[in-house]
Amino acid sequence: MEGVVVVAVLTVVVAVFLSALYSGPRHVVSKLDCVNNVKEIDIAFRIWEGDNGDKRPMEVPVALGGAQELIATGNVAGCFQVVSNELSVPKILICPEDTQHESATNWDISRRNISYFIGLNATNPLTPSVLSGDDNLLQNGEAVAAGKVNLWSNSVSWTQDRHRGLGNILMADGSVQTVPRMGFTSSAGSWLVTNIVVLP
Repeated sequence: MEGVVVVAVLTVVVAVFLSALYSGPRHVVSKLDCVNNVKEIDIAFRIWEGDNGDKRPMEVPVALGGAQELIATGNVAGCFQVVSNELSVPKILICPEDTQHESATNWDISRRNISYFIGLNATNPLTPSVLSGDDNLLQNGEAVAAGKVNLWSNSVSWTQDRHRGLGNILMADGSVQTVPRMGFTSSAGSWLVTNIVVLP
């Protein structure tokens, strides 16, 4: 009888432990999924660059297979479609905590299938510039609208609906940072060269 009780107690302990292990805070898991998505975007851009004279899609005209004219008009979907052969699935373009956009099942995508902005002038990996990141941006406390935007302020942050107000950014050097805000102007504390982004 004591053996049955011990086995029952151990079973309950193991079940509680496994439940805590696998159902831990969902925001931590989704944040990691988002970081992985942004890293996949970096890999796709790097592979594409390797096949296109070390230039990113934003630097190559559409006539030569790039997305220069598309991204210049705010067409983020067109830019991601250009690198679709380098991305495994369109689901990568959706942050797991994004409730405003929906995952696509194929590469016939639009802005409603994308959670990440593209840094338009992030062309040199040696400069502190942003290539991509979470698109739920705030500038001076106001939501940033879709399209091509000049982020001129040191008060660029993220809404609270994803990652508890933090944002994941992909730097031009391939690193991913989770930050509460970004600074772009020449005032004290600024550090990023990229200031023009295109949001879906």
